[in-house]
Amino acid sequence: MTHPATCADRDEVLRYLRVFLSVAHTGSVTRSSEQIFKAASAITRALTQLEDLLGVSLFERRPRGMLLNAYGEAVHRRALRIHKEIQQAATALCQFRGSRIDPAPLTQLLLGGNKLRIFVSLAEHGQLHPVCQQLGLSKSGISMSLARLEEAVGQPLLQRMTQGLVVTEAGEQLLLHAKRAFAELRHIEADLSGLRGSLCGTISVGALPLCRTSLLPLAIARLLQRYPGLKIKTSESPFAELARGLRCGDIDFIFGALRQGNEAAPFYSEALFQDQVGIFCRRGHPLARLQRSVRLAELQGAGWILPREESPARQALVRAFLRTELPVPEPSVESGDLAVVRQLLAHSELLTACSAHQLHMEIASGEIVPLAVDLGDTSRNIGITQRLGSCPSPAIEALLEEIRQLCACLPEEAMAA
Repeated sequence: MTHPATCADRDEVLRYLRVFLSVAHTGSVTRSSEQIFKAASAITRALTQLEDLLGVSLFERRPRGMLLNAYGEAVHRRALRIHKEIQQAATALCQFRGSRIDPAPLTQLLLGGNKLRIFVSLAEHGQLHPVCQQLGLSKSGISMSLARLEEAVGQPLLQRMTQGLVVTEAGEQLLLHAKRAFAELRHIEADLSGLRGSLCGTISVGALPLCRTSLLPLAIARLLQRYPGLKIKTSESPFAELARGLRCGDIDFIFGALRQGNEAAPFYSEALFQDQVGIFCRRGHPLARLQRSVRLAELQGAGWILPREESPARQALVRAFLRTELPVPEPSVESGDLAVVRQLLAHSELLTACSAHQLHMEIASGEIVPLAVDLGDTSRNIGITQRLGSCPSPAIEALLEEIRQLCACLPEEAMAA
């Protein structure tokens, strides 16, 4: 793909992957023709169209057969992963029907045409009109495509409700694997550009509060200096929402405070540094004017702006108060939005509990000050969370490496701030 890939481009690539995988496996158009019951001319035409879409040749065409070149090997790795996701979706749907139907025909159907893209778009938007605009199709065409897909599956995938289209249980099975397949398609562009010596494509990052103010922006800026053709999207939501995106491939990785237990599954984490939670207020706050250590008991009755209950910073504060058998603070304002936190701290008597990294500019300017409060051990690991079994593109790996280098250079006092 020599230009930014559109949904239509990726749908076309998906359409040709079955032919591509067959030729890669057999090494011959003739043998592939016998294997997948297509005319040799149709297979040759499909390969040519796939190579045109990707902007590279994928095979070395020799008298004795066809061998994958470096570009072909890269596409082959992704194609196998895409086929596996579609196959798992088809198998799950066949099992969902409580039958022993062979999932192979359904796999072929899902790999062909734009039915899968239409279904995913309908599931995301919940309405026909925005899908028509996004894909350039008529309402009747979209409805017909969905009806044919549901007929093949033997189950409704979307339920028509007054508020719009709602994904059914069977639809959820398909949606998870379909989104992962489209994520793999998205990575092909970066895989191929990496082989050319430059990087392009799209990276989707889940940004938790601690990394948003300096670490992630600086890493992105450094990466774009080297590879201006990249496009990077950040999502700023609570961890649970980002985790849903990570699980289905909408998000490539999450950067911020690491989770444990059930929240961490099915992911793996890479700790980059340890951070401490502190208590902060505006310059001139009555507690800041004490110019001495402040006891937790002196914070009773204070107003608070705190992140959500499930956030690591909030949990660290709760543990500190419970250890001293003091009532746990109830926030006047609950928000993880740093802009809201900064403005409320600067213009009120509220306190907050967070990392110094999140307020480093305000602390450096003296607008916000830390209180000398002993919270005990509030350390938490900060790092990268990825989905088990994922295969990051070279573009994603390049951004991850920028983040690792920045975190490795953090001074120890900053990590423990």
